[in-house]
Amino acid sequence: MEKTINSLGKFISLMIPIMTFLMIVIIVARYFFDIGFTGLQELVMYMHGLVFLGCAGYVQYKNEHVRVDIFYREANESYKKKINFFLCFLFLLPLCFVIGYFSIDLITSAWESKEASTEAGGLKFVYIQKTLIVLFPITILMTLIHQFIQDKWN
Repeated sequence: MEKTINSLGKFISLMIPIMTFLMIVIIVARYFFDIGFTGLQELVMYMHGLVFLGCAGYVQYKNEHVRVDIFYREANESYKKKINFFLCFLFLLPLCFVIGYFSIDLITSAWESKEASTEAGGLKFVYIQKTLIVLFPITILMTLIHQFIQDKWN
């Protein structure tokens, strides 16, 4: 499972330089040539969603996620592991189930209607973007299961 988490995180993180390049193209086209690329702008937005939702588990696994370090920073490793374990199961696990459960209807209806962008020149596959929502709970759950199995918090 560790290999899957790492591979998925590294693969999806490759989208960041591609997004950067596409944003430069969009900006240059708009401000220097007065050309708008609505579809390309939406593609960058979809890629941003993919990076955020798909790399959440990878960032959690690498312990590089954002946290408030007021009390945590000065603590010893044993205390940090206990706090991580407790808070992940108190907040992160229920969040994964809530997002996973409530996204099912949204994703199903988007696929049934083949939802498309409402913008002129927008992409015709919004339903694929909405499907990316399930990446968050899947990658986080994979990471939590792996960390629990590997006894990372004890």
